[in-house]
Amino acid sequence: MSRIGKHPVLVPAGVTAEVDGHTVKISGPKGTLERTFTPSTTLALEDGQITVGLIDGVADSNAQQGLTRTLINNMVVGVSEGFEKKLEMTGVGYRVVLRGSDLDLSLGYSHPILYKAPENITFEVPDNTHITIKGISKEQVGQVAAEIRKIRPPEPYKGKGIHYEGEHIRRKLGKAAK
Repeated sequence: MSRIGKHPVLVPAGVTAEVDGHTVKISGPKGTLERTFTPSTTLALEDGQITVGLIDGVADSNAQQGLTRTLINNMVVGVSEGFEKKLEMTGVGYRVVLRGSDLDLSLGYSHPILYKAPENITFEVPDNTHITIKGISKEQVGQVAAEIRKIRPPEPYKGKGIHYEGEHIRRKLGKAAK
């Protein structure tokens, strides 16, 4: 069993943290994140460290401790360093163009697809087949990457579609000739 919830979250220099009951607000050079957690754990800010404690008699307190600690750590990393996900497009004629802050995707459909950038998310397009998604919330960056990938997921026969950088696509052989 993992004991990650017992370790305190260190708040680095340049990042400020406020704990008010079950609400945590983290501010840093990249922005501000705020989140309210379930009352099945206790939160305390002491000496630049946020600790997550257990409450006796609460059934899911042990499970929530590790989750709460990890979410707070992701908030601290997000406002200080930020998160990014990279996507690749494979297929003849598949391309992406950055239009302002939005993505214009050509994926073999009869029409181009315009994906609007959500708040606190920025896109970078180093070339016409790669997309970099950046933001301060790990949850939001992952959700946007999954939504873009869902537009044209990779298919197993030719490997065409949108996939994460470094993702291995399991290929199928196709119809065997007699």
